Amino acid sequence: MGLAINIRNQMAKRAASEIKTGMVVNLGIGIPSLVPNHLTGDIQVMFHAENGVVGMGASPKKGKEDENLCNAGGLPVTIIDGASYCDSAVAFAMIRRGRVDLTILGALQVSEKGDLANWIVPGQKIPGMGGAMELAQKTRKVIVVMSHTDSKGRSKIVPHCTLPLTSAGCVDMIITDMAVFEVSREGLVLREYFAGYTIDRIKSMTDCQFAIHKELSVIPIEPKTT
Repeated sequence: MGLAINIRNQMAKRAASEIKTGMVVNLGIGIPSLVPNHLTGDIQVMFHAENGVVGMGASPKKGKEDENLCNAGGLPVTIIDGASYCDSAVAFAMIRRGRVDLTILGALQVSEKGDLANWIVPGQKIPGMGGAMELAQKTRKVIVVMSHTDSKGRSKIVPHCTLPLTSAGCVDMIITDMAVFEVSREGLVLREYFAGYTIDRIKSMTDCQFAIHKELSVIPIEPKTT
């Protein structure tokens, strides 16, 4: 079963809180694509997509979609004042030159050292590498937003990735449906966790050790809105 709609949005909202005015931000497919919906009005940011859009806005209202305007995952988007278009070569050049401040990506596995595996499960047909390798290597900050466990209940936060790596030691923060971790030189640090979980429960569902931040806080669960 997939993540409930509300927790997906709360994960996206937590990721959005890491965005600062003036940033150029790239968003991955899935939960990261919800991030623009959770920015406060005073944040001025340019969202970048590998297909050649800089300046994406929130998701369009139903019936207001533009069939010619989408993100790299093919989902409809809006644009903000000052948005621009380019070809994919220029979009990737921006990434490779280090012009992207923050990327928010999904993942299949993340190791305690910040290694990222998010492009393939051997033997399964899923989307390929895309721009994840360049983003992981060249973006100034990398945040992973993902479910804490896979469909079989296995931890996706592991001592060592067993799936093919996208990039080693690139992840700075992990946001799951249970908790928020920072990746430090000493390993993982639990910074926050969602209401309804406990530290012991998170430990039991995580395959590696982690430290607990001295200012650990609890993220309240917001009621689902219709």
